[in-house]
Amino acid sequence: MIFEHFAVNVADAVSVVEWYESNMGLKARVADKKTPFMTFLEDSTGRVVIELYQRSDAPVTDFSKENSLSFHVAFVSENAEQDKKRLLENGATFEVEVNLEDGSHIVMLRDPWGMPLQLCQRANPF
Repeated sequence: MIFEHFAVNVADAVSVVEWYESNMGLKARVADKKTPFMTFLEDSTGRVVIELYQRSDAPVTDFSKENSLSFHVAFVSENAEQDKKRLLENGATFEVEVNLEDGSHIVMLRDPWGMPLQLCQRANPF
């Protein structure tokens, strides 16, 4: 099997999708213009990675109350420090930063809705 995507029910799908497109370089591959605003976002390689939607018949997780080690969305960053500053200027909040022994730089932020967002500048990329 091949992994297709990870889906998240959010309170304001239109705004969340817009933020991830504007700030994380994701692009909508498929986007419903009416409720539940089901949107599949692809990364710069063209691979769909996440689906965001807004369903009233399912609970929306309050990520601000969840530990970021329980769940986070991780992105490759070529310059984690620069990306951290840019994202903080655009509504993200800072959580923790780690410089690993191998030279990797990992930054944990939260998007404007509290979803944990990790920047991975790895010395040895996967």
